[in-house]
Order: sequence, then C-alpha cells, then structure tokens
Amino acid sequence: MDLHVKVLAAFYLIFGVLGILGSLMVLLIFGGAAGIISMAAPNDPDALLAVPIVGLIGGILVMLIFTLSVPGIIAGIGLLKRRPWARSLTIVLSVLNLTNIPSASCGTPLG
Repeated sequence: MDLHVKVLAAFYLIFGVLGILGSLMVLLIFGGAAGIISMAAPNDPDALLAVPIVGLIGGILVMLIFTLSVPGIIAGIGLLKRRPWARSLTIVLSVLNLTNIPSASCGTPLG
C-alpha cells in the first residue's frame, strides 16, 4: 500500500508541475501573439481592438490551468507526508480528472 501512495503522489506532482509549465507556455504564446498584433498594425483600429481580447483570453486560460495544477502539487506533497487531508483532496481531484479527455491529457487514467 505504501508503494501505491508514493506512485500516486509522484503522478500528482508530475502532472501538477507539467500543468504549471503548460500555463507558462500559454502565457508566452498569447502574450507574444498580442505583442505581434500590436506591432504589426499600429494604425489599424481593428487590430488594436484584438490585442486586449487576445490578452484576456490568454490570461483566463493561464489562471484556469494554474488554478487546476496547484492543488495537484499540494495533494502530491500531502500524500508523501501522509497528511490525513491529502486523501480527501486526492479523491476530489481524481473525480475532476475523470472529466479530462484522454487524447488531450492523461487525466482519465490518473483519476
């Protein structure tokens, strides 16, 4: 049983760190796209209208991915330290991970 808990904790830590790295990549991509749009057409009002929209969508995605990744890291650390609250948090996160599409991520096997 001890090995199972360690493996589950490692998976949650790995997926949490990958999620945070993914959110940073989304931030880089959407921030770069907004910068390119604003520099490519500085006098076009339609292009300048798109810059805050792209920034807003990127910011929302970053916050969503980051918010879903941090509890996984917390659950992984809690499982490694055998905290009693970590089991409940892991069960809740596992149920949420079941909604992930397997082709987009490995959330379903983790759940």
